Amino acid sequence: MAISNIKEIISSDIHKVWEAVLAVDKYSTWRSDLSKTEIINEKQFIEYAKNEYATTFTVTVVKPYKRWEFDMENSNMKGHWVGIFTSKGNDTEIDFTENVTPKKWFMKPFVKFYLKKQQTQFVLDLKKALE
Repeated sequence: MAISNIKEIISSDIHKVWEAVLAVDKYSTWRSDLSKTEIINEKQFIEYAKNEYATTFTVTVVKPYKRWEFDMENSNMKGHWVGIFTSKGNDTEIDFTENVTPKKWFMKPFVKFYLKKQQTQFVLDLKKALE
């Protein structure tokens, strides 16, 4: 199991940040790591990486403008993501934590590095999208 956390201040109000992060159907317009997303229903969606590798997400908690959680799974890993959103005046603090278990033993040494890389890219893309 690997746990990775990223906490950042986004220079945008909480409503804009929340709407951008939860608009999964628009991810491919601003996320540099995805080719597309597919909405299955109000609780499930699939993200496709640039190489078309699919990860399925199942939303478990939605507390508007406060908390979003989901389970995620693909052929390489299974895990849970927690996003906490806190208004800081005109800014928003995001606190995202991923807890992932690799399905293949040889991936264990790389999981934490991969998660940190993914989280950093997500935040960079999000900040750029909200400029």
